[in-house]
Amino acid sequence: MTTTPVLKEAPTFDNRQDFADELIQLARADERIVAVCNDSVGSSNLTKFREEFPDRLINVGIAEQNMVGVGAGLANAGLIPFVCAAGPFLTGRSLEQIKADVAYSQHNVILCGMSPGMAYGELGPTHHSVEDLSWLRALPGLDIVVPADGDQTRAAVRNAVENPRPTYIRVGRFKVPKVTGEEVGLERGKFVVAREGSDLTIIATGTEVSRALWAAASLAADGISARVLNAAYISPLDEDAIAAAARETRAIVIAEEANVSGGLGAAVASVVGQLEDGARVPLRILGLREFAPTGSTQYLIEHFGLEAIDIEKAARGALNRA
Repeated sequence: MTTTPVLKEAPTFDNRQDFADELIQLARADERIVAVCNDSVGSSNLTKFREEFPDRLINVGIAEQNMVGVGAGLANAGLIPFVCAAGPFLTGRSLEQIKADVAYSQHNVILCGMSPGMAYGELGPTHHSVEDLSWLRALPGLDIVVPADGDQTRAAVRNAVENPRPTYIRVGRFKVPKVTGEEVGLERGKFVVAREGSDLTIIATGTEVSRALWAAASLAADGISARVLNAAYISPLDEDAIAAAARETRAIVIAEEANVSGGLGAAVASVVGQLEDGARVPLRILGLREFAPTGSTQYLIEHFGLEAIDIEKAARGALNRA
């Protein structure tokens, strides 16, 4: 489904608010829904959830490994636990528990990586969650969802309740404009066509989707038709959409607020490289390749070349190689 264009002056929103509102609304109708956090009630935006459901929020303190284990136990008891913590601490400190207690054991835990990417700005690489896609992609049986806006965040929460399965959701803090709309929804393992195009394909995820749309609009002014794919699902991956991009357009650009080693770009490159019909197109992957310097989130986005103008330049360069 194709979404409507987004303008640079459009209002922006914190996805954590949509996450919290949707979780509360669903919890009112389903007593199985509980929340678990690591002394992060405020930063996980669970304050109102705690006020309304004080007996359904478990704060384990700063003990992330224990937090994931508690979530797995609750899931094994038939509940639907949303395990919430800052992305780097949830995935980095608890990786063994995510592997053994969630993915391998197939316990229906919904892991919510709050404030992912470089949303913590000046707090630096210890607080940036840019490796999460790389190491979680290595775990079979774990869905990875990166919503592009509030509506997709709400859809991800609904999907997790309606069809519980081991899932990791990036819940964005850096404010982004609406790029989807409630009617678009979120289908497991499928990209959303945010813009049709025939010359090249831009595959973007999370905060980069709006920037990809801005880049595509700028390219269109010069007669370049850019398809934009909103890669909300990193795992399972929409291999059909990637194959179609390689066969139907002349280049592919991937933009992710994440480490390029093992992230979305690496996944796309692997699919393209294994196409049996030999379809080959130039690829450009925009993301992080080193630890970040100190600076605001906006500064870091610009520093690592993840702005709309950078996507546009990468697209032009890739087409020149086609």
